[in-house]
Amino acid sequence: LIGRLMFELPEEMGLIAIAVRQTQGKGRGGNVWLSPVGCALSTLHITIPLHSNLGQRIPFIQHLVSLAVVESVRSIQGYEDIDLRVKWPNDIYYSDLMKLGGVLVNSTLIETTFHILIGFGFNVNNSNPTICINDLIMKFNKKEGTKLKALTADCLIARTVTVLERLIDIFQEKGPNGVLPHYYKYWVHSGKQVRLHNDEGPIAWIVGIDDYGFLQVHEEGKGVVSVHPDGNSFDMLRNLIVPK
Repeated sequence: LIGRLMFELPEEMGLIAIAVRQTQGKGRGGNVWLSPVGCALSTLHITIPLHSNLGQRIPFIQHLVSLAVVESVRSIQGYEDIDLRVKWPNDIYYSDLMKLGGVLVNSTLIETTFHILIGFGFNVNNSNPTICINDLIMKFNKKEGTKLKALTADCLIARTVTVLERLIDIFQEKGPNGVLPHYYKYWVHSGKQVRLHNDEGPIAWIVGIDDYGFLQVHEEGKGVVSVHPDGNSFDMLRNLIVPK
């Protein structure tokens, strides 16, 4: 529906589709995306000028969206310490333990404007198939003796879009350095050691992400290299960066 509508609307008009449940959700690389009731599920259409800071670094969009999801919770007073984090390139995690959301971005360049469809979904009130945000809130309340309220999917979708709008404005004004310190505050990878390619592959340390949103790793004896998300996957369970 959005794919048909997005080229017909005035440029200043926003467009978002929100689903209570998906029956044919898709992830990266054609993976199936499970979407039970209780998830926040939406597709957002935005436009980005090609000749702009973000237009020249389009892969950064997925990082900004992942950060916006985390910020939608952790920017609420009292919820700052809920252990929600970002995993490169496009996942939302509980600590570095369990995935509870993801982002899928498709872009089409028409003349000098990127039309971008951002699909994002994250578990809010469904404990299966992994864990959800309200589970983390209940766990936090039990540990800290607080009484934080459970959150709703519609509230968090609205907050995510609002935060994303602000992050895009900052990026357009200041470039990557305007958002990277904040991104690193919430990501799961700082200083982590990984293997490249397979279990016997060379050892590398994660350094950060470069100006185009690609992961930077320091390989023993070879210096810093960039790893592209389109050709690689980050296997957290095996601590590997592997070709897809």
